Amino acid sequence: MSLALATLLYEWKRYSAAMVALAFSGLLILAQVGMFTGIVTAATASIDRSRADLMILPAKNESLINSGPDSLPGRVQPLIYLNPQVVEVQSLEGNGARWVNSPGPGKKTVTTYVNTFDVDPRVGSVTLPVDFPESVRLALLEPYAVVIDKTALGRLGAKVGDSVMLNGKTVHLRALLDNYPNVDQPTVYMSRDTNRLLGLAPKEGKTGPLLVRLRDPTQAAVVAEQLNAAGTGAYKAWTRDKLSEANQKALMGEQIIGIFLGFSLFLGLLIGVGITSQTLRGAILASIKEFASLRALGVSMGSLSKIVLELAIWVGVAGLLATAVFTGAVYLLATNLGMPMGFPMPWVITVAILLTVISVLSGLFSLGVLKKSQPADLLR
Repeated sequence: MSLALATLLYEWKRYSAAMVALAFSGLLILAQVGMFTGIVTAATASIDRSRADLMILPAKNESLINSGPDSLPGRVQPLIYLNPQVVEVQSLEGNGARWVNSPGPGKKTVTTYVNTFDVDPRVGSVTLPVDFPESVRLALLEPYAVVIDKTALGRLGAKVGDSVMLNGKTVHLRALLDNYPNVDQPTVYMSRDTNRLLGLAPKEGKTGPLLVRLRDPTQAAVVAEQLNAAGTGAYKAWTRDKLSEANQKALMGEQIIGIFLGFSLFLGLLIGVGITSQTLRGAILASIKEFASLRALGVSMGSLSKIVLELAIWVGVAGLLATAVFTGAVYLLATNLGMPMGFPMPWVITVAILLTVISVLSGLFSLGVLKKSQPADLLR
C-alpha cells in the first residue's frame, strides 16, 4: 500500500470535506442530466417499450424532440412492406388535448393540457408496449376508455372509474400504469379507435412515426440501411438505439438546457477546486511535521510532491465513489416520487473526468505548502 493511500485511510476525517465537495460537484451535474434525460424517456416511453425493431420518421427529423406528430406522408406506410424482412407496420399517433376532470363535492376542477398517445390493444401489436398489463390491454378495448400513470392522479384530479372531458368529449379512466410518469405534461393512453372518436387522429394524408417489426430483429441495422436507400429521401429509418441516442442529444442541445448544464459544469469546477484545494492544504499543514521528518530522512521535494499529487488523486477516487452513492440515493428518491431519471454514459464519463481534473488541480495548488516542511522545524 502506498504512503498516500495509507495516509488517506488513517486520516480520512481530515479529507472528508474534500470528498464531500467532489461528490456534490458531481451530483450537481448528474442530477440535472438525469432529470433532463428522464423527460426524454418519459416522452418516448411507449416507443422505447414497444415491440418495434425500427422507427420511421420524416427525412428532415433528426429526433423525436420538437418534431411534428403527424408530419410523415401516409403513402410511406405501404412502401415499408416492400422489404421482405418487414412483418408489421403501424403508426403511432400522438397529440395534445384539454383535460377537464369531474370533481366530487368539495373538490377543485382541474383543467390542464395533456399529451395523448394511441396503442393498438390487439394481442402482440407492434404499438402495444411490452410492459402493459393484460388488465390495461383489456380496458383499452372499451370505446372512450383511457389510462394514465398512477403518479398523474393528483395532477389530473381523477381516480379510476371517473369520467372526464378530453378534447371536449367524455372519456372514462379505466386503469392505471406503472413506470410511465411524465414530469412535463401527464400522458394519456387510449386505443386507436378512441383516439379517432375524440378527433385526435392525424390529418388526412398524414401519419405519425411508423413502428416496424421485423422477422429477424438482429437484422435491424441492415434493414434500416436498405429502407433508407429505397426511400430516396422520403423518410428515414432508425434503429431503437440510434433513435434513443438522437433524442437525448437533441434535448441536451436545446439552448436553455445547454446553458444550465454549462453553468453547472463551471460551478462544479469552481466549488470543487476551491473547497478541495483548501481542504488538502489544511490537511497537509496539519501533517507538516511528518513531511518535515521525511525530508530529514532524505526524501526529496520531488518525491513529496508526488505523494501529495497521489493523495489528491485518491481523494478524487473517494469523491467519485461518494458521487455514485449520492446519485444512487437521488435516483431512488426520484423513482419513488414518480420522476424518471437517466444517466447517459457520455455524461457519466464527463463527470468522472471533471472530478479527476478537480482533484489533480487541487493537489497542484497545495504543493506550495510543502515549502514549509523544513527539517530544522523539528528542532523547535
